[in-house]
Amino acid sequence: MNKRRIAIQIAYDGSVFYGWQKQYISPTVQELVEQGLSEIFKELTLVTGSGRTDSGVHATCQMAHFDFNLNMNMEQIRLAVKSKLPHSIQVIKAWEVCDEFHARYSAEKRSYTYLISKDSNPFVRQYQADLWKYKIRTEKIVETIPYFLGEHDFTSFCKPNPEVKNHVCNISHLSFEETDRHWVLKISANRFLHNMVRRIVGALVAISHKNHPSEIVSQWIEAKKHEQKNFFTAPAQGLYLCKVEYPEHLFPYQTIDVPII
Repeated sequence: MNKRRIAIQIAYDGSVFYGWQKQYISPTVQELVEQGLSEIFKELTLVTGSGRTDSGVHATCQMAHFDFNLNMNMEQIRLAVKSKLPHSIQVIKAWEVCDEFHARYSAEKRSYTYLISKDSNPFVRQYQADLWKYKIRTEKIVETIPYFLGEHDFTSFCKPNPEVKNHVCNISHLSFEETDRHWVLKISANRFLHNMVRRIVGALVAISHKNHPSEIVSQWIEAKKHEQKNFFTAPAQGLYLCKVEYPEHLFPYQTIDVPII
């Protein structure tokens, strides 16, 4: 029997994992998903995710794919994998896709949400950022947003990685809204660099707190320096990977929206 390629949508509570990707330290989400699949299929089954999330970062729509050759339908696969995972990892949906589909390299757009709490509440500290030391002014941040939009070299907004030579990304959407209990940042781009969203959050908050002119963003972008003393990397716990989008001919389906607030 030929192997079939399966795509799955995974949601997880990142506060209890050392990120998505398998590494020298455990547990990671990828590690546990592969263990569960290998137990079900009675052979080593590798999983490819749409991208890394750091320790403490959450996901409502991490996309992944794997290949298998058992006679099971999509709901049977979803339930079987779910039964092998802790409650902190949920398999939301499964789809059969074509062999050309690749969870990482086929992705055209990724979207993240970042939550900043207005309350210093110890019971939500793993799921929202507590930035009470900073003066957050919605109007100031909103007027700064256009300087990040479009295609730029985001070297100044990422952690150094010798394996990544290209630091050009295209941010297609960036918004910042205030609710009764939160500030909510939403961002979409064709690709993201390591720590990029968290550094953009830190830059926006720093501009608000210090009342910098909004155009200072252009200076930071043009500097192309990994080490920045002008702003900080926002905490991991406020970050959620919320959507991954693919060309319709490779993935003609809709992922499931999982609410976080």
